Amino acid sequence: MPNSDEYKRQVMKDLAGGNKETLPDESENYQNFDDFAQKSTREERHNLFSNFFQPDRISSAQMEPELQKAIAAIQPNQRDDVAREFFKHLKKRGLSDRDLEQQLGLSSRDPNRMKPDDVAKLAGFAYHSHPDIFHEVLADQPALVKFLSNPLVGAALGAIASKWFNRK
Repeated sequence: MPNSDEYKRQVMKDLAGGNKETLPDESENYQNFDDFAQKSTREERHNLFSNFFQPDRISSAQMEPELQKAIAAIQPNQRDDVAREFFKHLKKRGLSDRDLEQQLGLSSRDPNRMKPDDVAKLAGFAYHSHPDIFHEVLADQPALVKFLSNPLVGAALGAIASKWFNRK
């Protein structure tokens, strides 16, 4: 796994090289991230997020503090939806909300009563242990991505943005 400095250099090299990957034709209509989140398909978001948000690219130690900040920044109803989505997907893997509450030390297993820290623990667990579930939830709840601010995450978002701003 590359260290942080190597990764930063590679990201900057890729960005400087003008990575010209493209989205489908309708991507030229995206004006900003909110527009992308609203107009892109779930599959487009899933593919982009799964390419960039991988534990081997951004470590759990780097991602978890960013998740805490991002989850604290989103609206409470969005936070409830994020928690609900994580529980739904993890339940399909045989992890009950009760087991997760105990294992992760959550204050509640009811998404409407969970604190931002609880949702961040759930997101961090998914990122580290079930990255595919993490990507599914990001694809369904893209507002969370908007609030990630770590420079490495920002570089990934920059690469995503370049896909629709540098089409030509």
